[in-house]
Amino acid sequence: MSAPMSETGDFTETELNAGRLLFAGECNFVRGVVALDGLPSDERIDVAFAGRSNVGKSSLLNALTGRKALARTSNTPGRTREINYFEIGKHFYLVDMPGYGYARAERAQVEAWNKLVRAYLRGRASLRRLFLLIDARHGLKPNDLEIIDMLDEAAVSFQVVLTKGDKLKSHELDTVTKAVDVALKNHPAAHPRLHITSSAKRTGLDELRAEIAMLA
Repeated sequence: MSAPMSETGDFTETELNAGRLLFAGECNFVRGVVALDGLPSDERIDVAFAGRSNVGKSSLLNALTGRKALARTSNTPGRTREINYFEIGKHFYLVDMPGYGYARAERAQVEAWNKLVRAYLRGRASLRRLFLLIDARHGLKPNDLEIIDMLDEAAVSFQVVLTKGDKLKSHELDTVTKAVDVALKNHPAAHPRLHITSSAKRTGLDELRAEIAMLA
């Protein structure tokens, strides 16, 4: 038996509707950023998405916004090599961060990405929350924990989103969720609520939309 993707009990119908309304409007690409001086002005709230290169980040962004190609998907991990900005609603930027942990990338390229991400996390005052995407099939990996330590150091509020939740049975998903909960207890920047999603099944999306809308 497949696991349920998400629980809606943490959100009221008003909050869920606010999330649906936010993502029902236009969502437009603004720019790709390769250096901090290219960041857009900070009059909007940054809501960032980060994760390992094969975590399904682009698929989740496309599913959240109801677009087929808002964020580029690829069979080759590591294709996002910039910090990509999208406008949504009146108050938000959705920020697509470069994927990390792709072994085939050249070392100099990886170092450049890491430098850009660290500078962004430490210097972007309008960054309200970072959603850290974790593949439910694998749980937290060492490079995820490195990012989490970086977020703690930068005092950036982050929240874990488990992707590909439809790939696990209920008891398997429970095991992963409990392990992530335990691991996050020692990290002060972590939001306590986990989100479980499936881009393929379109589950858990309304709850994640509601979470983002509540940040305004």
